Amino acid sequence: MLENLPVLSLIIWIPLLGSLVVLFLPGYNARAVRGAAIFFAVVPLLLALWLYASYEPIVGGQAFAEQGTWLSVPLNAEAFGLHANVASYRLAFDYRLGVDGISLPLVLLTGVVAAMASLASVHIRKRWKTYFTLFLLLQTGMYGVFLARDVTLFFIFFELTLVPMFFLIGIWGYFGREKAANRFLVYNGLGSAVMLLAFLILIATLGFSSAETSGGTELIFSGSYDTMLANLKDPNAAAHQNSAMFLSENLKWAAFVLLLVAFGIKLPMFPFHTWMLKVHTEAPPAVVMIHSGILLKMGAYGLIRFAAFLLPVQLHASSTVLAIIGVVNILYGAVLACVQKEFKLVLAYSSVSQMGIVLLGIASLNETGFEGAIYQAVSHGLISALLFLLVGSLHERTGTTRIDELGGLAQTVPFLSGILLTAGLASLGLPGLSGFVGEFLSFLGLFSSMKALTAVGVIGVLLAAVYVLRSVLAITNGPLPERFAGLKDARFVEALPMVVLTALIVLLGIYPSLLTDLMQHGFDGLLKELQTRVGG
Repeated sequence: MLENLPVLSLIIWIPLLGSLVVLFLPGYNARAVRGAAIFFAVVPLLLALWLYASYEPIVGGQAFAEQGTWLSVPLNAEAFGLHANVASYRLAFDYRLGVDGISLPLVLLTGVVAAMASLASVHIRKRWKTYFTLFLLLQTGMYGVFLARDVTLFFIFFELTLVPMFFLIGIWGYFGREKAANRFLVYNGLGSAVMLLAFLILIATLGFSSAETSGGTELIFSGSYDTMLANLKDPNAAAHQNSAMFLSENLKWAAFVLLLVAFGIKLPMFPFHTWMLKVHTEAPPAVVMIHSGILLKMGAYGLIRFAAFLLPVQLHASSTVLAIIGVVNILYGAVLACVQKEFKLVLAYSSVSQMGIVLLGIASLNETGFEGAIYQAVSHGLISALLFLLVGSLHERTGTTRIDELGGLAQTVPFLSGILLTAGLASLGLPGLSGFVGEFLSFLGLFSSMKALTAVGVIGVLLAAVYVLRSVLAITNGPLPERFAGLKDARFVEALPMVVLTALIVLLGIYPSLLTDLMQHGFDGLLKELQTRVGG
């Protein structure tokens, strides 16, 4: 039945519809507002699960695609005239969506984390209607980023995530929320400006196709990702169309560096990570579930989808530098996580370290490493979402998340403590949990070409055991402060998302092919280009 429906569009726009529905509900009826928000967060997850069940890996193509032109702008041929054989020029803004083995795991991650975060928003105590309106609008942007197959559309959805996130941090965060929101907007705004410049270079030099009209040949410029890939595979395509639009090596390097900086800020990549620390500590836990679980992964996805696939030669030449940055991320984040007294900062620096493993997978330049990077992104998304869900529950009960002010909680809240221990073990990469698989594949992929850097990076994994166990055991074991003696364990609305996230972490740890099968053939085009252009 769903085969005849625009499922990709429904996944994107149903949350937007939900935000409009919530906007018109009476603000005093918190139960109706929350119920509607949860409903419109769960429906896209169900559609994403249908995509997963229907997906069959396709070599060099997409399993599902939707497209259409929503705006076309004629260009002045005389003023714009670059080629005598071209009669007219047109700028097309296309609505192109697609899903493949690279984006589908991240779409599923978005569905799961967004649905669980909607349940975790039970801790929000003010302005529910505004909160959930922005919350659902944020989901539309996130789904759009992972499903867009046009760089213009990708950029629009990417920007759409900034506005609601800014207000979600600034209104519902903790004491330093305004400063955190401003820093988030400044850093991500700069990243977006850099990304836009890179996309303009790519559109002007690769985003063209020709069509025959009654007046002659028409040259069409668009942000079509597939058109860019096709032009890149033919090194002479740009020269045949118009020598003035040729993507030179200098322009390729400029675009690659710009993309690396833009998505490196989002990831975050050292030294562009400082803004993220403020967000992790000042934003409300349900919002940090979204931020750490999904928004950071937009950086990893952008690096793979655009920097790697569109500019494979530059990626190959920069692989050692990228691996070094990844190792710096791993060690820097791990060392600083070991000395923090605030549990939220431990998790923030842990995210910096974990994202370094994603960079190692990308720098490996082989299928094992690329799959490891995506797997690590999904795994960290689930684990970090679970950990910040626990942070919200602990803060609501104790009023603090400082490690030196907590202790002995296993005596009064054994369920929360048990889930916290499981999440911590997954974060440090214990075999049998999802964290191990992503780390193992990423390091294994890199080991074939950079053994020394791999060995140094593994030190960060060992340090993860130090900061995770130090924090978790200090919170759950030891003497129980007298003021925490009457704490109550998790309620059903809290326990449900905790159980779901924990179950997925365990399931992906013991049955990794649930994700790796999705990624089968997803990197074939990139690997073929690397082999053709650089001989390996």
